[in-house]
Amino acid sequence: MTDSYAELIACGQAADVSGWDFSWLDGRAIEERPAWGYSRMLAQKLSRVASSLDIQTGGGEVLAEAPVLPPTAVATESWSPNIARATRVLHPRGVAVVSDPDEPPLPFADEAFELVSSRHPATIWWTEIARVLQHGGTYFAQHVGPASVFELIEFFLGPQPEARRARDPKVEVAAARAAGLEIVDLRTARLRIEIYDVAAVVYLLRKVIWWVPDFSVEKYGERLRDLHNLIQEDGRFIAHSTRHLIEARRP
Repeated sequence: MTDSYAELIACGQAADVSGWDFSWLDGRAIEERPAWGYSRMLAQKLSRVASSLDIQTGGGEVLAEAPVLPPTAVATESWSPNIARATRVLHPRGVAVVSDPDEPPLPFADEAFELVSSRHPATIWWTEIARVLQHGGTYFAQHVGPASVFELIEFFLGPQPEARRARDPKVEVAAARAAGLEIVDLRTARLRIEIYDVAAVVYLLRKVIWWVPDFSVEKYGERLRDLHNLIQEDGRFIAHSTRHLIEARRP
């Protein structure tokens, strides 16, 4: 990239951050993907059930990839720009999009769904997931793992020792079992991220707002400049994401 620092900052600030599509980053950043292929596996499961709930669906992009959706398909989302986008994407496919604050209780009856899914949920309420699942039903999800992208987060916030211990898949497995679910499958991955300019950083921190919750270009201008200089010297900024695939069943 040959744009000046100011041009890159302005570019990152102007980008549309609604939805959960990261294609704007093409050419600016790359992220290795887990080998298991969550979207493909989810599509297979959706084709075999009569009812499904996708929690924290974002802009509905992942759910919309499925060629076949069940007769009763519902998605929840809390952020209003994503609700609007998910509605546009999913309503033509027959999916009901429900505004939900991502806090208990889920606005559905007990045993309402054969399949509950979620890709990268910010919060996981195991008791509610178990409640809305039918007996024999499945929770299938890809979660963000511990210390994901912490090279970037700690560049801005400094060391975060407590936060590094969050999202441990072993802890999540224990919580799922405590809610009455049986673990069918658990897989983990650590994946390489390369960021090629500071515009990508501004875009990411505006979009994934829980990474640096108080982020603004004005507040973190000095660190953004430092990161820009680092990328100019090294050609990239390296971070690592962690993911785990989890499948659980209500007996």
